[in-house]
Amino acid sequence: SASVRQKLLNISRAKHQEHQLTLTQYAIERLLFRLSVSQHKEQFVLKGAVLFSIWAEQPRRPTQDLDMLGWGDDSISRLEQVFRVVCGLDVEDDGLAFLADSIAVEEIRENQGCGGLRVTLIAQLGVARIPVQVDIGFGDAVTPGPEDIIYPAMLSFPAPHIRAYPRETVVAEKFHAMVSLGMLNSRMKDYYDLWTLAREFSFNGQTLSTAIAHTFSRRQTRIPRKLPLALTEEFAGDAIKQTQWWAFLRKGKLQPADLDLGQVVVVVSDFLMQPASAAADNDPFSLFWPPSGPWLPGA
Repeated sequence: SASVRQKLLNISRAKHQEHQLTLTQYAIERLLFRLSVSQHKEQFVLKGAVLFSIWAEQPRRPTQDLDMLGWGDDSISRLEQVFRVVCGLDVEDDGLAFLADSIAVEEIRENQGCGGLRVTLIAQLGVARIPVQVDIGFGDAVTPGPEDIIYPAMLSFPAPHIRAYPRETVVAEKFHAMVSLGMLNSRMKDYYDLWTLAREFSFNGQTLSTAIAHTFSRRQTRIPRKLPLALTEEFAGDAIKQTQWWAFLRKGKLQPADLDLGQVVVVVSDFLMQPASAAADNDPFSLFWPPSGPWLPGA
């Protein structure tokens, strides 16, 4: 593990990033690898901020947690059992030991009615102890379906081959959070992520509209036909939201550092309101979104 530790230290220095973050990212990757070669690999789909490190050359937002969707039995005892198996797998020595006795599972309460379970455990690299947190939700719709991806490996160990959320469902769930929370929304990451997705990727309008329909239906929420509060000038101009936004950009050292919440809300509403409105009316939506938009006749 000494050479692994040195290589990770070199990565931290080269990226000018806190070493603890590098260690956490490495532990997440190697835990995913163990899951990907286990009998349980089909029962989990990767979601959350780590996907941006796969989709984008320059990941915008470093993350320290793992988010997944789970299929099947959502009991605490089953998840404990699954993670004990995964932690105990015999794999090529990557310097890490995942301590099965450190596994704890508890209910997540703060998740706007889309409860789930939180798994915490400790990975050991030499003398370093690395806490890992995995949040697992159940029962969400994945449209058009999970994608098979290769999770990039930091060192020369085998990369995890794992199933992941498609971008359309990531967009639909973040939009749902905005609509549900309204003015109470302090999740500035959703605004930043949707702005990033709208600027950097293309979308098939029908697929996105269907993903919005499925997510809102599964979560028993009406799709807004007109601008929801969370995408209005009133929201973007609110003093508390402004403070939360600038603090979020600063803390994450995110670029551009002068990105205005008002600009972001305009981009996101241009991106989302047409497919959402079509979904609300059950209408087809055959337009195409190139990176940065706008919606164009089908391609």
